[in-house]
Amino acid sequence: MENIITSKDNPVIKLYQKLSSSKKERFEYGLFVLEGLRIVEDALREEAPLTHLILTASAYERYGSELFQADLRDTRTLVISNELGNRIASTEKTQGVFAVCRIPAAKAPVFAENGRYIVLFGLQDPGNVGMIIRTADALGMDGVFLSGSCELYSPKVIRSTMGSVFRADIHVVNDADELFRLFEENGVRTSAAVIDSDAVPVTERSFSGSEAVFIGNEGNGLPPEIASRCDSKVIIPMQGNINSLNAAMAAGILMWELRRSNSKG
Repeated sequence: MENIITSKDNPVIKLYQKLSSSKKERFEYGLFVLEGLRIVEDALREEAPLTHLILTASAYERYGSELFQADLRDTRTLVISNELGNRIASTEKTQGVFAVCRIPAAKAPVFAENGRYIVLFGLQDPGNVGMIIRTADALGMDGVFLSGSCELYSPKVIRSTMGSVFRADIHVVNDADELFRLFEENGVRTSAAVIDSDAVPVTERSFSGSEAVFIGNEGNGLPPEIASRCDSKVIIPMQGNINSLNAAMAAGILMWELRRSNSKG
């Protein structure tokens, strides 16, 4: 076993804690953190640019032989005490597996023929954002756009994606004018998911060609000015006294309809 680090003042440990707690630090360094065996395994499998792999002593004994089979030539590895692992963990029962990863450079979206896209406009719950990204990955969406939503690289969002952050095509476009310009120039028809009397039930909406559906804020939904800029409005039909769903659940249903309509075409 490598030398076990026990000091909270170790430079890598201090860096990890800064990145874990501060958006400002994440963007200044261009780095974000991972915690948990599965997401670190996914990062290694997808050849994500890990700068550091950090294992507690017990995690090293349990998972080290497996994790160290990956190509770690550009990754610094550290073994820390179990106590220090508990100190830097953001989960109650940590597995003792941590990593630091480079934030990928922003890239221009590449739009697919008959592409399917989901837009998260003003979502502020990290769990919802992460779960929607995970569902988009599972359902084969061609892209996820975040606009005015919570930070993609916050630990809670990253953890909720369950590794899909390394596979899904994700773009942050906070300027609404730029977002609509991108869709218009690339022939992407837009739909606003709203609870309006003039909205078409999503089960009756024929999605053809390239399509993007906008999901709004958890409490307030889409701003009226954004909904009115979309080409159409859709609603999820509901029975009984329920008139709204959790944002992640609603997004899952809408993405399913997007994909189902596409496969029928």
